[in-house]
Amino acid sequence: MDDARKLFAEFLGTALLVIFAVGTATEMFGFGLSTQSAAPGVVGTALAFGLVLLALAYALGPISGCHVNPAVTLGFVMTGRMEVSEAIRYWIAQFLGGMGGALLLWLMFSQADSYERTKTGLGANGFGDHSGLGMNAGGAFLTEVVLTAMFVFVVLAATSRLGSPGFGGLAIGLALTVVHLIGIPLTGTSVNPARSLGPAIIVGGDSLSQVWLFIVAPLVGGVVAALIYRYLFANEGTVAEATAAVAADREVGPTAATP
Repeated sequence: MDDARKLFAEFLGTALLVIFAVGTATEMFGFGLSTQSAAPGVVGTALAFGLVLLALAYALGPISGCHVNPAVTLGFVMTGRMEVSEAIRYWIAQFLGGMGGALLLWLMFSQADSYERTKTGLGANGFGDHSGLGMNAGGAFLTEVVLTAMFVFVVLAATSRLGSPGFGGLAIGLALTVVHLIGIPLTGTSVNPARSLGPAIIVGGDSLSQVWLFIVAPLVGGVVAALIYRYLFANEGTVAEATAAVAADREVGPTAATP
């Protein structure tokens, strides 16, 4: 039962991320709400992704950890904080959530007279002609690896035993906002294979043919983040245990001295 709740939380969280954050991106760029300048659209979309994940982190974190991203789950596997068997179930829930969220978002937008699936799109990622700055495939791959590595590293660090549990969600939400601020003009910012696959399936065409990059590159970025984390937090257990021991000594000492 607990496992089922975790998987449903991952499914729901990923679906909500797509509906609200990808939905904002579609309104800003697909419907052209940000027509005078791209800057408001970039900022608005970045904030949407960051704020939605921040809210989900506190709402779903106690249930499943709120990965809602296969790259994050891979980072947890690579750092020994999750078994592969559980990660596979998380990945299935996340990809299904991404597709379910994209389908529901498309059904919502399709009720608008001005919506055209192939023209308005659904916040899909892309490179070449589908990149705001004309980023080629190699540049897009490198961009997604770097952005995902930064984001996943923050997630791993913020949720570690040396992190500040109460502020973890805030750090994670801000990290996702920052990577979107720089990444939207380059690739549309994926850093999340489940977020990319769902909209690409709905839109089809070039979005679907290019989605492989936004599945592979974020996973590579997740591996890079895990390697950096393992190096920087190599003594996490030792330091955490030492801190707990000192705290215990402070509590036991006075008690033992009391007659």
